[in-house]
Amino acid sequence: MEAKAPEGAFLVRGRWKVSRVADAAIFFDPLFEQHETGFGHPERPERLPVALSALKESGLLDKVEVKSPRDATVDEIELVHTPKYIEVVKKVADSGGGNLDMDTALSGASYRAALRAAGALLDSVDGCLNGDFQRSFCLVRPPGHHALPGRGMGFCLFNNIAIGACYAMSKKKRRRVMIVDWDAHHGNGTQQIFYDDPAVLYVSLHQYPHYPGTGWLDETGRGKGKGYTMNFPFPPGTGEEHYLQAFEKVIIPAGRRFAPELLMLSAGYDSHDGDLLCSMRLTDSSYGKLTDCLVGLADACCGGMLIVTLEGGYNLEAEARSIVQTVAGLSGVDVPSKDDSPRPTAYPDRASEVIEQTARQWSEPA
Repeated sequence: MEAKAPEGAFLVRGRWKVSRVADAAIFFDPLFEQHETGFGHPERPERLPVALSALKESGLLDKVEVKSPRDATVDEIELVHTPKYIEVVKKVADSGGGNLDMDTALSGASYRAALRAAGALLDSVDGCLNGDFQRSFCLVRPPGHHALPGRGMGFCLFNNIAIGACYAMSKKKRRRVMIVDWDAHHGNGTQQIFYDDPAVLYVSLHQYPHYPGTGWLDETGRGKGKGYTMNFPFPPGTGEEHYLQAFEKVIIPAGRRFAPELLMLSAGYDSHDGDLLCSMRLTDSSYGKLTDCLVGLADACCGGMLIVTLEGGYNLEAEARSIVQTVAGLSGVDVPSKDDSPRPTAYPDRASEVIEQTARQWSEPA
């Protein structure tokens, strides 16, 4: 006998879903576009308006509220970053702009944009925990997951997701936070910040070898944090099949055992097949499927709370379409994808071995 659909449900990627569009929010502010990185820089202001146009065309902006976030305070940024480094960022921006390194540029508005980007994560934490919405997408610039406590790098100024996680634990008394990072570049900043901390389970799926050169299999945490860092250093050309295997075989079971009180996602879209800087093979719909996995984990562990923040992604159209699929997944709305079928993984045996080794190395939290 065929299973009866739940009331008000529709079929998405083989699963029945019930639309709950009021449970999601998007955080955006035009100030983010004033963070200017210079001619030819891949992390450019156009990333956001192109994404907003795609969200509007999809109809999602008629269903999901767009909110303007507050600025994070300096004290809140200091939950992660040193006062000296924060002052350096401010001085460079106040002087009209400059570079922190050869990749990381600031303009006159960059410090204010960085405060507001971090503020989007803080507003997301408050909104989720207050019950205003269950899930959020922070459409922000500058990105954050490479930023170290005392140094910006890799296009990143302040580590937005780490600030949000520390705020949730120190100010909102969450005991366990899980951070998943599917950007094609390893989130070295986020990993370092929580490397000794058993209260944060950090999971990264990334291309290896690639910038910044970290994120190998043996990087699993230190001291009390041993076993609470999980890396999937995939070879170039890894596609949807192996990403989904990593989620279904390792990440979701580990997350259920860890039982986070808040789930967060660093969503970079440079693992897309069309990206300009990386060599992975995800598609628009791949990101929808991965979002579904995390929504299911959030529903099982932390009342559906899932906070997403934008990291990388440098093919404007591919990134925008992939953001649509992510926001659709967060919102429980079916938006057909416009891309081609995914290509198979280029080195399937190597990708499978990464999954198996990571599964063997991850130890169940006490």
